[in-house]
Amino acid sequence: QLSDQQKMSESPLSRFRGVYLPPALHPLNKTLVKGGKWKDVDSAQEKRRSFLHDFCKKYNSRKKLRTHLVHLVSRIYVEDRHKVLYCEVPKAGCSNWKRVLMVLNGLAASAHNISHDDVHYGKHLRKLDSYDLKGIYTRLNTYTKTIFVRDPMERLVSAFRDKFEHPNSYYHPVFGRAIIKKYRHNANEEALKTGSGVKFKEFIQYLLDSHRPVGMDIHWEQVSKLCYPCLINYDFIGKFETLEEDANYFLQLVGAPAELKFPKFKDRHSSDERTSAEVVRQYLKELSKEERQLTYDFYYLDYLMFNYTSP
Repeated sequence: QLSDQQKMSESPLSRFRGVYLPPALHPLNKTLVKGGKWKDVDSAQEKRRSFLHDFCKKYNSRKKLRTHLVHLVSRIYVEDRHKVLYCEVPKAGCSNWKRVLMVLNGLAASAHNISHDDVHYGKHLRKLDSYDLKGIYTRLNTYTKTIFVRDPMERLVSAFRDKFEHPNSYYHPVFGRAIIKKYRHNANEEALKTGSGVKFKEFIQYLLDSHRPVGMDIHWEQVSKLCYPCLINYDFIGKFETLEEDANYFLQLVGAPAELKFPKFKDRHSSDERTSAEVVRQYLKELSKEERQLTYDFYYLDYLMFNYTSP
């Protein structure tokens, strides 16, 4: 029994340290799905769900993450009208997903008219950690929770190309300068000043360094640490590799307007070749065998959870 004084001094959130939400597998509510064309997508969905559930049962028996509930849900976007929770995984269709959430929420008439800056800096969508504890729990327990993932190496290379191979007023001075300073011998003054021109090998050295000169970033953070798929029971697991059919099936599940379809357009650098397995292969050639193995090890949990084959 806590004394009144202890109760007063205890932070209301400290009780939620070590929170563990058992990943019970609830059946998906498919009452709003129309037509028989979703059979294959639905079958793939059920396989992914049961695969992740079985993995988490094994994994969680050995390890429970001790972390605040509020931290667990900090990357989850809320759409209250259709009762949707979407965990953002950068470089896996997240910009277009945010556009769709804005349309679902009545903030825009069409996903096609929303600019990149409006999506990422407009603060139109609420995140789950902005609600009180009751609001968080209610939504976790009653809304349809979705996550969209991507092959970890493809996601990593896509993030590198986007942030370091194009002009960028944040990633070059903040990450680029620190990376060049620490990992490039005899770097010239210009490179040290601007942080432009980071090589993929230097970027990987930074990623694998336990004493990184700058912290992690959501664009290359592991999905296991962004969305906690073994602690939060996601109802729907979409994949970037089958993005459109997965997304459009999900929109049916939550009763989205019939005319709303997931956008097909590439958000930025639309003239660039998409990051494919072949593109990834070219980048991985720049690394030593050991660096390739360590990079795979870094994303090992993501490979396992979502049943991706090792490169």
